[in-house]
Amino acid sequence: MRFDLPFVHLVFIGFLTLFPAVNPVGTAFIIDPLLGGLDFPQRKRAAQKIAFYCFVICTVSALIGSWILKLFGISIPIVQLAGGIMICRMGWQLLTTDDDVKGKKETAQPETRDNILFYPLSFPMTTGAGTISVILTLAAHEDEDGLLAHFMNLGALFIAILLICVLIYICYANTPRLIRRLGPRGEQIVNRLSAFLVFCIGMQIAYTGIRTLLKA
Repeated sequence: MRFDLPFVHLVFIGFLTLFPAVNPVGTAFIIDPLLGGLDFPQRKRAAQKIAFYCFVICTVSALIGSWILKLFGISIPIVQLAGGIMICRMGWQLLTTDDDVKGKKETAQPETRDNILFYPLSFPMTTGAGTISVILTLAAHEDEDGLLAHFMNLGALFIAILLICVLIYICYANTPRLIRRLGPRGEQIVNRLSAFLVFCIGMQIAYTGIRTLLKA
């Protein structure tokens, strides 16, 4: 495999395609209330775990994701619908318990955060059904372009996934620093908007799944 211009172009296209699906910058603000109570070293470790989980999810999706879905008879629209419902539920909980967020940040134990790093923070909030569907689309080139082009495309996709996961780590680890610069009032506004966006994202994912099912 040569790292020539077409290969670099595939990496670039993969990164640009994955970026809006993952949205590490926006999602970092959305999940920040769920990581409250962690100091900076703990926050970095949590961000490392989330980035690692996301890398595993994306890599498995690229390699055998479509096979797993076919094995259990699950379609992408169903994954989108189920993931959207779960995200809506989390968003609603954040909205309805917003007044107690500060207290939770002060009393919650850091070890309890480990229970939510994979679900729901890594999946489905960071890398959910939308990301999986994008990866499955980017990885589906074997029949069209031949075996060599397929492996070249997978290699470029893995590099794009790695770059996205590095960006996830950077954003998730440093979000509290930016929020602190906004002050207490700014932090309250960000938390409330983030909770609303979580609910809206869930609605959008669920709507996409429902619309696709109705067209089938």
